Amino acid sequence: MLHETNRSLPIRLVTLLAGLFVYGLGVALTVHAGIGIAPWDVLAQGISIQTGLSFGVATVAVSILVLICWIPLKVKPGFATVANALLVGLFADFWLMILPDLTAYWQQLAVFMLGVVVVAIATGLYISSRLGSGPRDGLMQGTANTLDKPFWIVRTAFEGSVLTIGWLMGGQVREGTLIFAVTIGYLVQISLKAFKIPKG
Repeated sequence: MLHETNRSLPIRLVTLLAGLFVYGLGVALTVHAGIGIAPWDVLAQGISIQTGLSFGVATVAVSILVLICWIPLKVKPGFATVANALLVGLFADFWLMILPDLTAYWQQLAVFMLGVVVVAIATGLYISSRLGSGPRDGLMQGTANTLDKPFWIVRTAFEGSVLTIGWLMGGQVREGTLIFAVTIGYLVQISLKAFKIPKG
């Protein structure tokens, strides 16, 4: 079963890489839709606009900065954490190069919703590899543990901050941003159940 940790390492690595590749597709779909994106992606998009870097490279830069912030928290990243940081942005760039143009709002909305679902599925897939958490979740959880604060408070503070900074840099905050915030938690929970990953 997918949640068993005694699967061979090669199978777990393939599961991880497949999950990250699909995750990159999900992120690319939400960006390509052009109706707003997730908070951390708003930051990456803002950096991209201000520096001329591609969205994917800006995403990698943000992820590396996040990993550096792990150091004072004394949290050890797993292999999946580093792979997530280095690969998701590059995979997103790949997908953004080949996605077709959208000509109507209903297409934008449909593509965005598909992207949210794909992100949720990919999250369950790469977490099922049991090779580590994502860099952002690890940072927020480590901060919550260090400060002895509820995770939801720390997450709200982090995501509110990066959203604001990204928006001030030109990142897109629209209805899609709200849709993502409202739906992603529920969809990820469904994905975790589908991949037989217990809570916590």
